[in-house]
Amino acid sequence: MKNLTPKESARIIASLSKNVTVDERGIDNLARAILEGLKRSAISVNNFSQIQFHPSPNDPKAVDWIFVLDTLNYSFWSKKDTPKWTVSGQTGYFALCAVVKRAIDEGKQIIDPKYYSRITRSEAEHIFRGDNQTTVPLLEERVKSLRDTGKVLLEKYQGTFTTCIEKCSRSAKQLLELVVNDFESYRDEAVYEIDGSRHEVSFYKRAQILIGDIWACYKGEGIGEFKDIDCITMFADYRIPQVLVHFGAMRYSDSLLEKLQSDVELKNGSQDEIEIRGCSIEAVERVRDKVRVLIESNPDLKFSKTDINAILIDHFLWDYRREHADELESIPYHKTRCIYY
Repeated sequence: MKNLTPKESARIIASLSKNVTVDERGIDNLARAILEGLKRSAISVNNFSQIQFHPSPNDPKAVDWIFVLDTLNYSFWSKKDTPKWTVSGQTGYFALCAVVKRAIDEGKQIIDPKYYSRITRSEAEHIFRGDNQTTVPLLEERVKSLRDTGKVLLEKYQGTFTTCIEKCSRSAKQLLELVVNDFESYRDEAVYEIDGSRHEVSFYKRAQILIGDIWACYKGEGIGEFKDIDCITMFADYRIPQVLVHFGAMRYSDSLLEKLQSDVELKNGSQDEIEIRGCSIEAVERVRDKVRVLIESNPDLKFSKTDINAILIDHFLWDYRREHADELESIPYHKTRCIYY
């Protein structure tokens, strides 16, 4: 892993950014909303397993199930005025979860690398079939992601992602490095060139969400215990920035806002895309720090600072976006068609 870590990348990007700003007043607003979420248990490590499409930690194949989900967890947005890809009435990530659960129910060995390392396009078309004629975006790329990761698991890790975790001595940092180095489709990196300077940055959205999902599934215990889970940042996607802008924790320049409102697609690795993703990470880092200060300054609160981290804040923001979809409709989200998020 030669690039700056996501945390280091975010700090540099936020300090140099031209079109995206992290706003401290908004950080304060969001930190207080997060604290309220903690008080009413809207934010909790228990929430992952309450989602009907997620595997139970009691399932002996849960780790490999999560690995397949996050190997495919990207690019579900649809173009303006075109129908969404839906499965069992679900959209986006939950449609993917529904696909994997349906395939398992139909007897497909979708979470076994012996099967998906050799999956054909026609098999994938059937597995990813939607409720209507709309097909999942980037089907070819998803087939390649499955084949490539499956081969690596079989060749190096006894055919299970559990081996990868066990090699890393309960270190999220080591596991992140292993995933990024060994599984090409998880290598979410970019070059940020600005004001004559050049920075090799990283976001590692899917690699980090993979670790975060395993931590959350097992509630930070057993195979899901990581002694350095705080090294994981939020997962820089296209939906969380909407919520950060809504709370005022992040602001767009007039030119960028106009571009997003015009539904212009941003190229993966472009300056605007890098600034949105980097500032999203930095904003959540500051929110987490602020929440921890609020917790420590109020002895009546029955929380410790370890009760909140970037993973749980990301979960809260993602859920908030779904629950307030109509309210957030006026805030445009950036659209980038790629395999990284």
